Amino acid sequence: MIAELGHMALILAFGVAIVQTIVPFIGAQKGWSGWMAIAAPAATLQFLLVGAAFAALTYAFVVSDFSLRVVVLNSHSAKPMLYKVSGVWGNHEGSMMLWVLIVTLFGAMAAWFGSGLPPRLKANVLSVQSAIGVAFLAFILFTSNPFLRVAQPPFDGQDLNPLLQDPGLAFHPPFLYLGYVGLSMAFSFAVAALIEGRVDAAWARWVRPWTLAAWVFLTVGIALGSWWAYYELGWGGFWFWDPVENASFMPWLFAAALLHSAIVVEKREALKSWTILLAILAFGFSLIGTFLVRSGVITSVHAFANDPERGVFILMILAVFTGGALTLFAARAGTMEAKGVFAMVSRESALVFNNILLAVSSIVVFIGTIWPLVAEMFFDRKLSVGAPFFEAAFTPFMVALALLLPVGAMLPWKRAKLGRVVKPLVPAAILAVAVFLLVWAIQSQRTILGPVGFLLGAWLVAGAATDLWSRLGRGALSNRFGRLARLPRADWGRVVAHTGLGVVFMGISGLMAWQVEDIRVARSAEPFDVAGYEVMIREVREERGPNYLSTVADIEVSRNGRDLAVLQPEKRVYPVQAMPTTEAAILNGFWRDIYVVIGDAQSDGGYAVRTFIKPFANWIWAGAIIMALGGLLSLSDRRYRVAAGASRQMRSTGVPAE
Repeated sequence: MIAELGHMALILAFGVAIVQTIVPFIGAQKGWSGWMAIAAPAATLQFLLVGAAFAALTYAFVVSDFSLRVVVLNSHSAKPMLYKVSGVWGNHEGSMMLWVLIVTLFGAMAAWFGSGLPPRLKANVLSVQSAIGVAFLAFILFTSNPFLRVAQPPFDGQDLNPLLQDPGLAFHPPFLYLGYVGLSMAFSFAVAALIEGRVDAAWARWVRPWTLAAWVFLTVGIALGSWWAYYELGWGGFWFWDPVENASFMPWLFAAALLHSAIVVEKREALKSWTILLAILAFGFSLIGTFLVRSGVITSVHAFANDPERGVFILMILAVFTGGALTLFAARAGTMEAKGVFAMVSRESALVFNNILLAVSSIVVFIGTIWPLVAEMFFDRKLSVGAPFFEAAFTPFMVALALLLPVGAMLPWKRAKLGRVVKPLVPAAILAVAVFLLVWAIQSQRTILGPVGFLLGAWLVAGAATDLWSRLGRGALSNRFGRLARLPRADWGRVVAHTGLGVVFMGISGLMAWQVEDIRVARSAEPFDVAGYEVMIREVREERGPNYLSTVADIEVSRNGRDLAVLQPEKRVYPVQAMPTTEAAILNGFWRDIYVVIGDAQSDGGYAVRTFIKPFANWIWAGAIIMALGGLLSLSDRRYRVAAGASRQMRSTGVPAE
């Protein structure tokens, strides 16, 4: 009964979404306030109905209702409760339900918190947002219905993919979806602006918090996915340039570019057309990622579906929304004439270069991801594009970005004298070079990767600190420190985010340059040396988990005669799906991780053991957390959280960008 109610709620939400798409849009074009006013309550009702359907599906997973096909295929009565709940979105149908829930959530939030928006703009934004909901609700109802019953319910289910039965993967998809589905709001604002033919500073101030929120969620989601891949897959890496990883990384890069571009629109009313284009492309690449993951055109360890029919449907959605928005952009771009002019050396120019680097790097990732498909379709060749291509093609853009950021952040608007700006950054540059020389001198391997990565990271961190210090004015030290608390949170957010990026640079370069890997057959009570650490299997035993069988090893790690830890890597087998998984054991540290994986038993009585020493591994995720905190700090700035004064400015000026 509850499943039928959920299905009915989904159908009703589809009807409400159609009404919300058409009626407010017509009202906005005709100037009919009553029709425009329908948008807000319709957005709330649509979210409540989709929320009810999602709750009904969650209930079916929690109580193990095996009369539903999706529960049979993705759950099991013995599965822990956390994974029964996460199983809701750990499959194609449920993940699309989560997608639509977030689309309607953002639409409802725009209705709840958009009271200061001009009625026409608000109606157009909610209409476009609802159109996205219509497309994906139709996709669910006609191709991916999660409420389909089975004729003869089985006694138990087929269980969730064991790789997804992990806390990291339980929380990774919701954060990721909040990110790249959240970019739909920036898209809706962009299309609404194109419909009206007006983009100004107030519009940029409205669109920035939505983009910033999506970027923060994407940052957290990508970091969670990277962390999961690091400790769960047993490969010991943090990033594999997997197509599904790239599917979330590409919109993240475009969202970062959009954030910086919107600043120029807000402050100088320049780069209007470019900012609109970035908003379209950011969400467009989110749709491309959805297509890649669900069409079956690529193979990945965590792709959701392999159904060409569904892929064609998503491709049609991509063509309609991205193609339609780009067509509208081509028709109306001429009305987005920029007002602000700026010199080659200026904050605006630095942000333009920032945008170009981020956008081109995203295109490079896209080409590398899609090229094997293109080669097979048009040249009948099977190609594999792996990490060497991405690292060689992508890295130069990131190096250039790191070099530019500290200088660009301190340039004044409109025009600047480069010498005057660079002078305060001389101590930061000296510190970065000193870090480079120190790392080069103490490293045991003569590789340039580590020292250069630390130089760039130190340059970013020291540059961010210099930027913060420069905003405290002049005078006594006590007075300057007293001004710290009065700085706008957006300034703090920028400095913290750039610092986090520097920490990520150091973590990635240190890990890639100095990682040590040891693979061998080890026997109990026979110690072996790995980069100065003594590793020894103490015991191997069999254990039974809630829904798996496990081979657990007690591995002792010591150094210079001092015991550091007893690690317990596991090799699990899930009987329902007859699928093995690897559970790495990791001794985390500030400077390094000791990472141990137990493999299969060998004929001579030993076990395959893989041991890694991973310098600075945790700096990667610490840096991602710091970047997300920087975004949250900026988001908490009242000027951007509620776009203070934006509506007053729009009502007082009402000047179209022409």
